[in-house]
Amino acid sequence: MVEPTFRTLEMLAQLAVSATGTQITYSGEDNIPDRGGAVVAINHTSYVDFLPAGMATRRRRRRLRFMIKAEMQQVKVVDFLIKRAGAIPVDRSAGANAYAVAVQRLREGELVAVYPEATISRSFELKEFKTGAARMATEARVPIVPLIVWGAQRIWTKGHPRQIGRHKMPVMVQVGAPLQPRDDVSGTVAALRESMTAVLHEVQQRYPHQDGAYWVPRRLGGGAPTVAEAAQLDADEAATKAASRTPHQSR
Repeated sequence: MVEPTFRTLEMLAQLAVSATGTQITYSGEDNIPDRGGAVVAINHTSYVDFLPAGMATRRRRRRLRFMIKAEMQQVKVVDFLIKRAGAIPVDRSAGANAYAVAVQRLREGELVAVYPEATISRSFELKEFKTGAARMATEARVPIVPLIVWGAQRIWTKGHPRQIGRHKMPVMVQVGAPLQPRDDVSGTVAALRESMTAVLHEVQQRYPHQDGAYWVPRRLGGGAPTVAEAAQLDADEAATKAASRTPHQSR
C-alpha cells in the first residue's frame, strides 16, 4: 500500500503547487543518486520545505522517506499517511528505534530525509547540527546529499501567518554534491555543514530579497532575528513548554 498512497500524495502536492502558483525552480538534481541508499540532509526554515524537497527527488524518480515526530501519529489522518508513505516516526525521548529503522532503510537502498538542525531556524541561517545524519550515513555506508530549500519560509514558518491562496511565491531547491562519511562523526558533521552553507549562500545570491522583510536573514539586510536572537527565542519557547508540563505544587 505504500507506493500507491505515495503516488496519490505526489499528485496532491503537485495540485497544491499549481493552485497556489508556487514557482519552484530546481538545480543540481543530478547529485541525487538514481539508485542506492543515501541520507538527504535538508535545511529547515519552514513547515512546508519537505514538499519541494520531495518533489526534487521525484524528478530523479526517487522517493524520500521522511523522519517525522512521533506525536503526529496522534492525528488519525496523519498516522494513516505516515504508515502508508513509508515515513519513520521519531520519539524524541527515545529515538534509538527510529534510528535503527532509518539505517535499515538506507541499507535497503532508500533515500532517508533528515533535518540536521532538527527544528526550524528562526534566523533562516543554519543552526547547530545534530549528529544523526552523519551517524546514519557512517553506519549504513551511504553518502549524504545536501539539499537546500529557499523561499518556503515565505509561505509558512514559525511565528508568522501562513500565506494561503494563490501567492505565487518563488521557491528554489538546489542539491549539492554527495559527501562520503569521514572516519569520525565530527568531521562528517563539519563537512556537511560547510557544504550546506556554501549551497545556501549560492541560492541566496540568486534569489530576489526584500530589504527589511521578516523572511530575509539579517546578514542580507532582512528583518529576521540574528542567530543569537533566534537562539534566545528558542530557549524562551522551550522554557515555556517545560513550565506548562510541570505540575503546579501547592505551598
